[in-house]
Amino acid sequence: MAVDRDHVLRSAAALLTRKSTATMDEVAKAAGISRATLHRQFAGRDALVRALEALGIAECEASADAARLDDGPAQEALRRFVKELEPAAGLLAFLYTENQLFEGEEQNEGWARLDARIAALFRRGQATGEFRIDLTPAWLTEALYGLMASGAWAVSEGRVASKDFTHMITELLLGGALRREEP
Repeated sequence: MAVDRDHVLRSAAALLTRKSTATMDEVAKAAGISRATLHRQFAGRDALVRALEALGIAECEASADAARLDDGPAQEALRRFVKELEPAAGLLAFLYTENQLFEGEEQNEGWARLDARIAALFRRGQATGEFRIDLTPAWLTEALYGLMASGAWAVSEGRVASKDFTHMITELLLGGALRREEP
């Protein structure tokens, strides 16, 4: 029987998002395969996490492409990006907290590429007067990733409805938490 690598990775991502300390046995069980089959696909946890990283980068870049980040108002491009990335938000949440991806070796160039694209969106929004200029594009990018991860966890835990995901993230990022006076 052929192993569906994408299924294994997505099953691993779903489990590791909920339980970051899951063992390879638990990952194999979640994917519906034996531990030996999992080890034939991934030599160990490090190899699995690196494969998840590659999948996450591909998902994020595909979402950025689909969102057409350079088209129209920056706020709308941001909303499109969050909506496009929502199906992969759980994977992003896991990767965002996976320390081994950010220790030792240099950052994967895929993350640097994605960071540059998102920061450019924020920079464009600042230049057009849509976004605050007192916060750096780098900080706004990190805040977006953090909100995406938090949103994914809240949805997976049933604390918020998945239909509210895009609205929650974009409105908090764009509007902040301050209550505005009604005109």
